[in-house]
Amino acid sequence: MSHNHSDNGTNGLPTVVLDPRLSPGAVAADPLSDDAKARVRTLAAEAIARYPRARSAIMPLLYLAQAEQGYVSPDGIKLVAELLGLTTAEVASVSTFYTMYKRRRCGDYHVGVCTNTLCAILGGDAIFAALKDHLGVANSGTTLDGKVTLEHIECNAACDYAPVVMVNWEFFDNQTVETAKGLVDKLRSGDLPLPTRGAPLITHVETSRVLAGFADGLVGEGPSAGPESLAGLELAKERKESAPAIGAAAEKRA
Repeated sequence: MSHNHSDNGTNGLPTVVLDPRLSPGAVAADPLSDDAKARVRTLAAEAIARYPRARSAIMPLLYLAQAEQGYVSPDGIKLVAELLGLTTAEVASVSTFYTMYKRRRCGDYHVGVCTNTLCAILGGDAIFAALKDHLGVANSGTTLDGKVTLEHIECNAACDYAPVVMVNWEFFDNQTVETAKGLVDKLRSGDLPLPTRGAPLITHVETSRVLAGFADGLVGEGPSAGPESLAGLELAKERKESAPAIGAAAEKRA
């Protein structure tokens, strides 16, 4: 269920719109294959076992469903609800609250351009506008070859490298319009560039499986921090400064 703030009713309140994935015919429109369901069930059992209550595994299971079809489909919602003993409405409410669960099929490479304040004023808005034109898609649109889905992101948590673009949640720092165009061209050609920080790229469905808690063996590959992130630490070393010992601050306050 969602609220459409651009189409208010006669009383001035937002119109409530039901998630179309909960309509009677939605599951039949894009069903999970039997093999896909079997894979989800197998990994779901492992994920559920990590929690004291089965329903706490809802987020990993949604990623497992997304890993099969590139988005959280109506049949995926139904399967997760069945495995956790929940209603489809309960599962859909979680999948629509978090933007990393996709409501439509995503391309092999999800390209997220940060358009929050710092990235925006340093070029993020220009990069996003240029990529829309370059790829011929709107926000959340996917190229006809199914390779790239473009989306603006509110914050990539990397302000020290602004403007930042992420591909399947791996960082490409200090981007410009031209480097961003080159990045998506390489993604579409299969010549995968290495992220500035983080592991080598994998596809969106593979990333969803990792986000469900199933490692891909790449966690230690690639740099994890650059000079900008470590500037404060290096300055502290030069000044011979260190953090207070554990408990010291509390003792001082006492």
